Amino acid sequence: MKTHGILIGGKWQKSDSGENSQSINPATEKSIGKFETGTPNDVERAVDAAEKALEGWSNLPAPKRGDILLRAAILMEKDKERLARLVTMEMGKVIAEGRGDVQEAIDVTEYMAGEGRRLFGSTTPSELREKFCMTTRIPIGVCGLITPWNFPMAIPAWKIAPALICGNTMILKPASDTPLCAIELVKMFEKAGVPPGVINLVTGPGGTVGETLVKHRKVRGISFTGSRDVGLSTMRCAGIKKVGLELGGKNPIIIMDDADLDLALDGVIWGAFGTTGQRCTAASRVIIHRKVKNRFEKMLVGKARKLRLGDGLKPETDVGPVINRRALEKIHYYTGVGKEEGARLLTGGSPLPGKGFFYKPTIFTNVDNDMRIAQEEIFGPTLSITPVNSLDEAIEYANSVTYGLSSAIYTRSMRNAFLAIQRIEAGLTYVNSSTIGSEVHLPFGGVKETGHGREAGILGIEEFSEVKTVYFDYSDRLQKAQIDEVRQ
Repeated sequence: MKTHGILIGGKWQKSDSGENSQSINPATEKSIGKFETGTPNDVERAVDAAEKALEGWSNLPAPKRGDILLRAAILMEKDKERLARLVTMEMGKVIAEGRGDVQEAIDVTEYMAGEGRRLFGSTTPSELREKFCMTTRIPIGVCGLITPWNFPMAIPAWKIAPALICGNTMILKPASDTPLCAIELVKMFEKAGVPPGVINLVTGPGGTVGETLVKHRKVRGISFTGSRDVGLSTMRCAGIKKVGLELGGKNPIIIMDDADLDLALDGVIWGAFGTTGQRCTAASRVIIHRKVKNRFEKMLVGKARKLRLGDGLKPETDVGPVINRRALEKIHYYTGVGKEEGARLLTGGSPLPGKGFFYKPTIFTNVDNDMRIAQEEIFGPTLSITPVNSLDEAIEYANSVTYGLSSAIYTRSMRNAFLAIQRIEAGLTYVNSSTIGSEVHLPFGGVKETGHGREAGILGIEEFSEVKTVYFDYSDRLQKAQIDEVRQ
């Protein structure tokens, strides 16, 4: 079985630890490779390599950096099917979603390539005569990118591409459950012409590799996607540096009594059980008007019971496995919590016997808003249904959680839609669509304990650059803003 190295200064090599771990296919429980267990010293060497490469990369004109990103996108497109199958084997999502994962990586890389000919600053008038004012963008410097397993190519690309186009160098620490996807993605950028040392990759535990990156004084920016608890630790440990956090969600779909229930049904099935519920934007709550609750529940349970679980590489599979046994046990624990709290289980609620980490799509109804299954992120195929009497009550319940990432409302009323957009506390709101489906040219991120900062779109550029203000005084005399002797 192949052991995959870490990347430091353009060379794939062994870790200092002499140890390795395995990545497991969650559908078959078979190993797909061994991966080096990185150490703090490996991180130190990677930071040194990134620092050494920074001047050359940041001085390369941004349009030329964009040319390299565009080549990387083209290489991914040509190799899309192989990469998609790798995503499915290592992470578990069905092959159609594996292709979507890779397509996101292609899209964001292509989009950020175009930013190489923009990277806009701004100009504004001075309050003084013969003085010119402007802003320009400069790199942060060496960045640490820490990524999760649920989008093992898309999310690393969401961080790598804007970091590169802004002139930064970086160390990528991918999730230990999906390191091979990250390795293959980085090889695309290498092949496209990213110079040695610009991208470095160190696999290994978050408690050593990740924490060392976060604390390192030469790492000037951290971008982290993962759990709220680790995000809190990241903020405590990072010190004074730029930190972007995306920490999950407990996302509601509001269904009003005037909604198209067939359309809402498709949105709930996709939002709750797509990617086996393992998206930070997954729809884990349905907040529904009492007038249509019973009818919708029958429709939902009927469709959920027809979903076919299995290996994501098989074309007939609708729902793949969860990522590992710990996740399976956590999801089942919350099924027990829901029962103990008095929610009524409509379907699912148990793992599938045999090989693989499969959990049946699970739906609870009569879920009180203060129950744990309505408040805590489960990150699996578990959905709670809470009845309400009005839009006001629905929005109150939607906002009652500590997260604020994504949200949706199904209604035919323009008034309902705009009130939801205005009042729901979330970074994203969908009208008559599910909670998942972000596009790379629009900002992505949330509020409250979901974190801060935005990825993708023009705000992705802001995440990975600093703004410098520049003044040109061509008056040939000393002018003192605010206290100049003559103000005309």
